Amino acid sequence: MIGLDTIADRRGASWLWLAPAALGGALTALIMLVLPPDRTLHGFSDFLLKVSPLLFAVVTIALFPARRGWSLYLPVLGFVAYLGYIDSAFGIEVDRLVEAAQAHAEQAQFAQYYRLSIFVNAFVVLFGLFCFRMGGGSTVRSLKLGLAGVLLLISGLNDLTMWAMYDWPGGVRPDTFYWASHVSVFLGRDPGLAEMLAFVAVHLVLAGTILHLPLERWLGDR
Repeated sequence: MIGLDTIADRRGASWLWLAPAALGGALTALIMLVLPPDRTLHGFSDFLLKVSPLLFAVVTIALFPARRGWSLYLPVLGFVAYLGYIDSAFGIEVDRLVEAAQAHAEQAQFAQYYRLSIFVNAFVVLFGLFCFRMGGGSTVRSLKLGLAGVLLLISGLNDLTMWAMYDWPGGVRPDTFYWASHVSVFLGRDPGLAEMLAFVAVHLVLAGTILHLPLERWLGDR
């Protein structure tokens, strides 16, 4: 059986990654540059729009030809992108949020900060996946790892730890995770603690299941 890596590395198919890359890039530009920042998801279609660039990025990386000559140099470009732009942009956004809070206008600024923070989280997960692929990870294993990473991104794990670690006013934690709109679109209401724990647990189980699926044997990958 011919594996996906063999197909992806063939001369005629070595550019397959460009198709999902173009789609994912266009959607990312739409979300980050065109649509107004909004920290709340307004329905399941909005959720699909926001998560689709992640899925296209996973497919792009999995299909990207992992040639040995590129394995050291391309990840360095990721370091440059992070240190040369993302880190500074995030710091500037935090500073703007602090200034807005001092002017009692933080609600208007927070949506823009939140959008960038989601982008940074996605970049970290996808860059780790890219390094895995450049280090010799197969197409199927990259797909599995990427899908598991996306599940963790949307699992609400960071919302749960935020709820537990944040110094809430008066030391009283809220009864609901009112800010976790990506969970609310599935439940139809703001999740409570028990529902949040269940949501996180389900995504962790799904991520583990994907990692253990014998796709390599089914698809002839190595």
